[in-house]
Amino acid sequence: MKYIDYVNIKQGTDSQMRFSNGNTLPLTALPHSHAMFAPQTNCSRGSWYYHPADHSFEGVRLTHQASPWVNDFSYFCFMPQTDRLIADENNRWSGFRPADAELKPHRMKMKLLRYRTEFELAPTQTGCIMRVKVAESAAKPVFAVLPFDFDTRINVNENERTITGYTSSYTNAPYRDDFKIYFAFKFDCGISGEMRERSGEKAESVGVYLEKREYTVRLATSYISEAQARLNLKRETENVNFEQAEKAAADRWEDLLGRVRIEADEEMMRTFYSCMYRAFLFPNRFYETDASGKAIHINPETLEIKEGVYYTNNGFWDTYRTVYPFYSLVLPEMLDEFAEGWLNMYDDRGTLPRWPTPSEFNCMPGTLIEAVFADGIVKGLISEKNARRALRAMVKNTEFESHGRLIARKCIKEYDTLGYVPYTKCNESVNETLDSAYGDFCIAASARALGDEKTAEKYFKRSKNYRNLFDPSEGFMRGKDEFGNFRNEPFDCYLWGKDYTEGSVWQNGFAVPHDYEGLAELYGGKKAFLRKLDELFASEPLYSIGGYGHEIHEMTEMAAVDLGQCAISNQPSFHLPFLYAEFGDTEKSHAIVEKIVREHFSSADDGYPGDEDNGTMACWYLFAVLGLYPMCPGKDTFTVTQPIAKAAKLCAGGHSVDLCARLKGKKKISYSELTESKAK
Repeated sequence: MKYIDYVNIKQGTDSQMRFSNGNTLPLTALPHSHAMFAPQTNCSRGSWYYHPADHSFEGVRLTHQASPWVNDFSYFCFMPQTDRLIADENNRWSGFRPADAELKPHRMKMKLLRYRTEFELAPTQTGCIMRVKVAESAAKPVFAVLPFDFDTRINVNENERTITGYTSSYTNAPYRDDFKIYFAFKFDCGISGEMRERSGEKAESVGVYLEKREYTVRLATSYISEAQARLNLKRETENVNFEQAEKAAADRWEDLLGRVRIEADEEMMRTFYSCMYRAFLFPNRFYETDASGKAIHINPETLEIKEGVYYTNNGFWDTYRTVYPFYSLVLPEMLDEFAEGWLNMYDDRGTLPRWPTPSEFNCMPGTLIEAVFADGIVKGLISEKNARRALRAMVKNTEFESHGRLIARKCIKEYDTLGYVPYTKCNESVNETLDSAYGDFCIAASARALGDEKTAEKYFKRSKNYRNLFDPSEGFMRGKDEFGNFRNEPFDCYLWGKDYTEGSVWQNGFAVPHDYEGLAELYGGKKAFLRKLDELFASEPLYSIGGYGHEIHEMTEMAAVDLGQCAISNQPSFHLPFLYAEFGDTEKSHAIVEKIVREHFSSADDGYPGDEDNGTMACWYLFAVLGLYPMCPGKDTFTVTQPIAKAAKLCAGGHSVDLCARLKGKKKISYSELTESKAK
């Protein structure tokens, strides 16, 4: 059985706005692709436009949605119809049988009952190849291009057998509303009878009749121009048939999935490789190759065409924790290119990204890209040129005054002078302070690896700033005003929001990955700290809505999981089960982690305990099953809890490592030990 056969790309799709079991989409795409495809089953739900229980199909959606909370950009639908063009999704939808649909990483296959039509889709880098078969008993075949209500232009050329054009669709307004995605469809048979129907005030849908009942459609897209879309179409699909495109996509997925090989029961195998699939979807490629072979990209804020690689759809507050440390083990050859893409973004805009999609979405505290750079630098996976570029950019980013704009770090003057971000100046001030202190450590670690001791010394000192918010009388990190006073109101350790991000102090107050020993000292030593951790896991999953003024879905999800105040449904709690192992109690961490793995994850459509953000929760599961965890990206060690799988082997980067043997008896393990084919 191939690894790809274990994958359920619907894992996590059985979700809703008020309760997340993943909040994912079933994406048929190449890894880190320029274009992704999902069935649109009911767009009246907004970002939740697909649900596995739906029996309606409104079209294939070309999507770039990295999360329902940041929504979509550069999207449109297309679908085969019969008889005539129908643009309105409330009228055009066809019934289908979800159990009969094939939704796989490399293939989508559906039967549209209304239109008596079968279609298949195989992804390419910027588009796809589709194969369509219309029953003889059906009306005349139609192919429809269905934009949303945004500035759109569509041209039909019957002689070329093409449909080309652009749309400027976005859900959250970027810096410019004239940022476009260009598309080029090409048919392998004659097209005729151009039909147009208004699909909104700004957009017009287009349909064409097909001269054959069995036909192939090739699609490519571009952020650059229609000419570039045509070039992409020629490169990716000329002289390539459907079977070849499908096989190429399957082979690429099989290569990546096979880089970690486990032996486990059937359900764990399915869950593990479904999570592996999620791990490689994001970030998305945002650059193309011009006619001369140069990598080029568009700056989505200025529309300038620039040279160099570029990536988007990545929330660093989420992904630094698990995704990039996982890549260091299984996808090391890509980390330098990812880093170069983020650095090109820095050169284009003057600050490092926090949540690009494709422009800066500006959510979550800190910047945390420092951790991604540092992890690659200390492990020797980023070229010296890019490592030095990264160090310069990280330092400049800590000095950039945003003047109220939600870019770079917040309240840098206060942080520099006071050693913390005051709650009177900034919301979520505790998280902003702790994340800045950790970011400072990552800058220091990068500087030391590059031989810059002066910079290292400065930022190592700043990395201790987390101590400034510890309140020994309450035993927690708390917000302070600019005069050094803790927030003057009754302290509620269950209060979400205000000084904390998507949680209370229980979830956010232990975020000192670079100095757990120093954090333990604040509690009076290791034993006292572990007693506090015991209290965390023994507490009821209580929460107060005060900081938000209403219940948010993360509160509901924490209460649904029997782990005390460990909200494993969200990133701030990811490291908490591993803290016992960090202080030497591997067995206690292993017991908690195994409980989470077996009770709160599955391969089913509701298979995650909370939001699966850009591969972050998926990679948490992968590390848990493999028996190790990156407690501090930016250090070259992993904390060991021992594998849950019966057997596990890393097969990437030219090495093959038996994890069960390599981790046996260890409390921690270095990156070099994990990536050497032979143990020392």
